[in-house]
Amino acid sequence: MNNEQLDRLFDFCREIDREKFIQRQTYLTGGEKKENDAEHAWHAALMAILLSNYSNEEIDVLKTVTMILIHDIVEIDAGDTYAYDEQAKLTQRDREEKAADRIFSLLPENECEKFRALWEEFERNDTPEAKFAHVMDNIQPMMLNDATDGKAWREHEVPLSKILKRNEITSSGSQILWDYAFEKIIKPNVEKGNIINDTD
Repeated sequence: MNNEQLDRLFDFCREIDREKFIQRQTYLTGGEKKENDAEHAWHAALMAILLSNYSNEEIDVLKTVTMILIHDIVEIDAGDTYAYDEQAKLTQRDREEKAADRIFSLLPENECEKFRALWEEFERNDTPEAKFAHVMDNIQPMMLNDATDGKAWREHEVPLSKILKRNEITSSGSQILWDYAFEKIIKPNVEKGNIINDTD
């Protein structure tokens, strides 16, 4: 038994527990508590399993789920960057690169290379798996915003133009799920005034 390798794996496992403390801006369905990064990743990963047949292209589901589960680990150091915070997004890549260097280096070399490559693949969004992972990453909070009658959208006064801009890539992973989300989630919330209609 290679105890050094196991030590490093357990060091990483302990470190990623800190993801549970990274609070996002999206409320859980009760509308009283905001979700954390780990809750978001778990929810999006399970959604990916359930909805994988709606990917535009055939995907390796396990690879996609793994990508979803690790994509926000860097926020342990970098913090959550709210989707519509334009100022914070200016430094997001640099903060997250530094975090990835530190956190993935806790792993043994082979696992470090594998997980870092998956994280980079998600960031590039250039494979069917990465594209579908982004669909889940975008639609999961959208679904929760709808379930709380647009609470976070209203608090942040989010306009429709920003939601459409953020979701420019969503249809490249699943046209069916993007069309569904637009018709069943976005449009009704625009009509209710939860999302500011600035596109007319």
